[in-house]
Amino acid sequence: MPESVLSQAHRLRNGRFSEPGRIYLLTTTVQNRQPLLSEFAVGRLLVSELRATHEQGWVSSLAWVVMPDHLHWLVRLEQHSLDELMQRIKGKSAWQINSYLGRRGPLWQRGYHDRALRREEDLQAMARYVVANPLRARLVNRMGDYPLWDAIWL
Repeated sequence: MPESVLSQAHRLRNGRFSEPGRIYLLTTTVQNRQPLLSEFAVGRLLVSELRATHEQGWVSSLAWVVMPDHLHWLVRLEQHSLDELMQRIKGKSAWQINSYLGRRGPLWQRGYHDRALRREEDLQAMARYVVANPLRARLVNRMGDYPLWDAIWL
């Protein structure tokens, strides 16, 4: 990553506030945008970690899509901070995926993007935006053809 980007990475954290009960759209990217998540089995390892945080009460997972080189995840934060949540997801999934792929080193880029939704925003429209990523990226012609997504409104 270029020096100028690394020196500015701390700015992603400026003003970050974790509020239980608030809905966030979280995005994180694979190191150097490598399409390591394009293999179904690899993507499912990440999905298992998303589901574990949901089942353990860290979040209520509302919608997600695993793209070949990044993750979009719409959640209601229940426990812990955003930083703790993302550290857990990225750490556990990196260990699982690196082990499966027989690779070492960082899987995820440093940091993540979060956007707190305002109360009046249309939650279902945001979820549709999240899960429609494979269509916009022209990975599939129909959403039903893409295997690595989910939303509670199904």
